[in-house]
Amino acid sequence: GVTFVGTINAQGLAEINGTITGEITCNELDIGPLGNINGKIRAKKIIVYGSLMSDVVCEGLLQIRKTGLVSGKLSYSDLDIERGGRFEGDMTNNSR
Repeated sequence: GVTFVGTINAQGLAEINGTITGEITCNELDIGPLGNINGKIRAKKIIVYGSLMSDVVCEGLLQIRKTGLVSGKLSYSDLDIERGGRFEGDMTNNSR
């Protein structure tokens, strides 16, 4: 698979099916089953089928699918964890 180290800034959808170490800022982030991210993430919507290990700020909906793992410090507005999906760490609801 593909490995990337650095910073990604995307205006629309960022689809990840490889390994990323670094920072991602985007509108929508889709982490596929083979996706593995370790870094700082900021997005309006995140769907996780793979693994996300980092500090995460999700301004809208974060969905952890049955194959997904999120580990780290999470700030979110709306959260949906499918049966089998896993979260490890600290979470803060930032909706007001």
